[in-house]
Amino acid sequence: MKLAEYIWIDGTRPTPQLRSKTKVVDSSPPHGLWGFDGSSTNQAEGHDSDCVLRPVRVVPDPLRKGGAKLVLCEVLNTDFTPHETNTRHRCLEISKQYKNHSSWFGLEQEYTLLKDGRPLGFPEKGYPAPQGQYYCSIGASNAFGRDIVEEHLELCLSAGLKISGINAEVMPGQWEFQVGPCAPVEVSDHLWLARYLLERVAERYGVSVSWDPKPVRGDWNGAGCHTNFSTIEMRTQPGVCEKAAAALGEKADEHIAVYGDDIESRLTGLHETCSHKEFRWGVSDRGASVRIPWQVAKDGVGYIEDRRPNSNCDPYLVTAAITETVCSALWG
Repeated sequence: MKLAEYIWIDGTRPTPQLRSKTKVVDSSPPHGLWGFDGSSTNQAEGHDSDCVLRPVRVVPDPLRKGGAKLVLCEVLNTDFTPHETNTRHRCLEISKQYKNHSSWFGLEQEYTLLKDGRPLGFPEKGYPAPQGQYYCSIGASNAFGRDIVEEHLELCLSAGLKISGINAEVMPGQWEFQVGPCAPVEVSDHLWLARYLLERVAERYGVSVSWDPKPVRGDWNGAGCHTNFSTIEMRTQPGVCEKAAAALGEKADEHIAVYGDDIESRLTGLHETCSHKEFRWGVSDRGASVRIPWQVAKDGVGYIEDRRPNSNCDPYLVTAAITETVCSALWG
């Protein structure tokens, strides 16, 4: 017998949370459907509480080992239609609709590690030295929580997730990991699984993970999920990246609406952001809504970086929105 950890995204609003429960299964796949009480996860009323988990991606469980699995699931109604909280379903539909354009995404997930309600590295009273010395830092006076970050990286690699890097961020206790590049649904699945593993690792240390886009108010950077995007045309045809960046501006408000709760607290026009009330793109401009890296501008081909998504965003919503907006505007 083996252990399977069924993982899903709940119906908490405004920001969904991860849930999981363990099932003892036969040693051989496939892992089947499993019901749960949706009234306890903000996904159903008590008088009609049953919801269904359908496995969509299975990876090795690096926490338990011994053949155990992490089973990422989508949520269905009891008639097997997609539940209203199942944002993966629409992401899959959009991905299929525009599959000929071969969309790739790379997601830069920022987060903050908290102990006793404070970011690691913050004193019990007052504040640490101003930000600036902590980004990509080393040393015990600058980098806080590295044991958690390193363990998380190793677990993601052991699970076969497409994690591509880690670094300390601008504020003490703030870190980033990157996932991708890969297709919209795949990168989103892997990001949710990486988030799950980070939460589980932090449990061991008695530390909380905050996905809050502005965990400390005042003169401190927020936390985002900068989203790098390309299609095969952008990677091979000069000038298409600029057109893609401009296309995102045509539906700026629609994108802001699905890029994560409390986005206005982070996108203020300060701390390397463009205000959520405006849109602009630029080359090598980290104060723009969308950045075209200098090397891409020089080569004429490559990718763009949408800097607006929050750390608490739903990657299924983000990748679906970008894919649909750019591909429909440029190729119909």
